[in-house]
Amino acid sequence: MGRSTATILIRGARQLLTLRGSHAPRRGSELNQLNIIPDGSLLIRDGVLLEVGPTRRVENLAAAHHAIEISAAGRVVMPGFVDSHTHLLFPAPGPPGGDFDSQVRTMHATTAAQLKMRARVYLQAMARHGTTTVEVKTGTGADPGAEMKILRVLADLKEEPLDIVPSFLFRAPPSISEPEQNFIAIWRWVCHDFLPTIRRRQLVHFADLVWDPFLAHEEAFAGYLQVARSLALGCKLHAEAVDTSAAISATAGFRLTSIDHLEHATANDAEALSRSNTIATLLPCASFYGGVPYAPGRVLMDSGVPVALATDFNAQQSPALSMQTALALACQQMGFSPAEAISAATINGAYALDCADRIGSLEQGKSADLLLLNVSDYREMGHSLGTNLVHMVMKRGQVIYEEGQVGVRPTEDLQPAW
Repeated sequence: MGRSTATILIRGARQLLTLRGSHAPRRGSELNQLNIIPDGSLLIRDGVLLEVGPTRRVENLAAAHHAIEISAAGRVVMPGFVDSHTHLLFPAPGPPGGDFDSQVRTMHATTAAQLKMRARVYLQAMARHGTTTVEVKTGTGADPGAEMKILRVLADLKEEPLDIVPSFLFRAPPSISEPEQNFIAIWRWVCHDFLPTIRRRQLVHFADLVWDPFLAHEEAFAGYLQVARSLALGCKLHAEAVDTSAAISATAGFRLTSIDHLEHATANDAEALSRSNTIATLLPCASFYGGVPYAPGRVLMDSGVPVALATDFNAQQSPALSMQTALALACQQMGFSPAEAISAATINGAYALDCADRIGSLEQGKSADLLLLNVSDYREMGHSLGTNLVHMVMKRGQVIYEEGQVGVRPTEDLQPAW
């Protein structure tokens, strides 16, 4: 997808949430600072934000005189959501359950064309709910055919309206995690063969890791992160086990971009994380569907940990793909204020993907990724669970979704299926 070459004026927002602030992940009281401009406007040129400010000033600029105008009267305008943790393509959709090996076999039986079609359906649904950038993980274990299929499909989807950030997820497949020699062989293959190959082909941005405390392979896990760092890949960590402290302490020296899940994090874990710039990516939808505790969001924020929110979309176990749902659940179940949740779902999500220099806030020079919402006060988002509040979505200055009318469609307008 390219950029819009037109000059566009988005005019008269009831609340313009800019999220302007320091050039660092937001933490503590900063999460509540949305830097709102009442009656705000935006001027966009070539897909980039040219001016952001009060309507009276922006509309009188020379560049605004012949711009295409979009009215935001009565609405909230804010940055597009950044969904920094999803499992978009694996496992396949279906009822919860099924063993890991059968899920991998399903991936092999699914063609790349089918996989791409399924991905497009999900991505379009995400866009309709306000997501403009999404991270997608692999995760089929030590299966080069299945992993490469997912990564190639993601590479083919680069022209989709949403920006896609691919991550390779290393996990020990349950069926071959024992005996010891099998795991070591898998680890060596991943570190010395597969990871360098997919990096050389520019198929991934991040190396992710499922930390499994029961495998007792801390040295191998640390070696994986070390190899990823040597390949100039960002590093992420799944820390969903009961003993979160071991994962945090063992990976302290690897400058993780994010550590995700943290449903069992303690106050001591929060204190340890507060001393780094690692983003704690919290996944309330996973707790909602999985029956596990919600991550202690209030404890983490009060300790000064920079937090992000993401959906953890997974077509089987966590089939919520709306960041609005994650935001509302965070407010209802995890102690977030609406402002904190918005910061976590936008600018800190961008930091969790190493792209906050381009997206996540509405500032001069950044990409025009933004939403017009059917609310007049952003705080309504904190309790609007299950309602799509999006009126319009813009990506790089191009409208990729606009709310339509509901009405009867004449039968003669329908296209036959054959």
